[in-house]
Amino acid sequence: MTPFLRHRRNLLAGTAAALLALGAGPAFAQDKQRLKVGISVGNAEQIFEVVKKVAAQQGLQLDVVVFNDYQLPNAALAAGDLDANAFQHQPFLDNQNKARGFDIVPVGLTVTAPLGFYSRKIKSLDALPDGASVGIQNDPSNGNRALLLLQSAGLVTLKPEAVKNNTATPLDVVGNPKKLKLIALDAAQLPRSLDDLAIASINNDYAEKAGLSLARDAVIKESPRSPYANLIAVRRADQDKPWAKRLVAAYQSPEVKRFIETQFNGALVPAF
Repeated sequence: MTPFLRHRRNLLAGTAAALLALGAGPAFAQDKQRLKVGISVGNAEQIFEVVKKVAAQQGLQLDVVVFNDYQLPNAALAAGDLDANAFQHQPFLDNQNKARGFDIVPVGLTVTAPLGFYSRKIKSLDALPDGASVGIQNDPSNGNRALLLLQSAGLVTLKPEAVKNNTATPLDVVGNPKKLKLIALDAAQLPRSLDDLAIASINNDYAEKAGLSLARDAVIKESPRSPYANLIAVRRADQDKPWAKRLVAAYQSPEVKRFIETQFNGALVPAF
């Protein structure tokens, strides 16, 4: 055997031994050890600082990319710029897959973020005037969610089929005793529009960014047992990859659960 071949054989043997020493078989050799994960601005940034630490202890490095627009993380994931994202609930994902032709699937639950209506003008719904301007999200899933919350507060009545199918839009309002003016805006714009609106539906991450507290400032609050649990999503081709399972396990760890329960006082609730 030539010195070159002997060196090559020893190098390969050393590499195999190193993998075995790490407790790894073929799956480890094929698994990613560094992931790029997209999240939304706000509370998720705090949570993922803990997730990153837990993942690192298991040999998985997370590079977190923060987005301030709900329309971008799925496009980035579908394009291969991310390995996973963690910012949306199932109705939002279903709508994006259908509308934009993505093939993205959930692999694990994260938190439920109860939705709230906020105001800078009133402290309770008793002070909501007739004809008031009410802001809701202009994307189908969160707009539907906001309308359901208005109906639960007795402010509007929606067509039963829209409620059943989770497809409500302002066109499905069949009862509006206070003659509220429903104004659909981009989710990120709603906090900035509070001075021009009587109340506005604001997602938890944008509310947090604007210094608003669900417990302190919301005049309508969604139940913590809402079906809108957020999730970790990946491309369908990656759903059974070992790294996807490791990412979910890091998020659903006792350390992360404890952080959520102690840090957010019910504004976020573990969904796992």
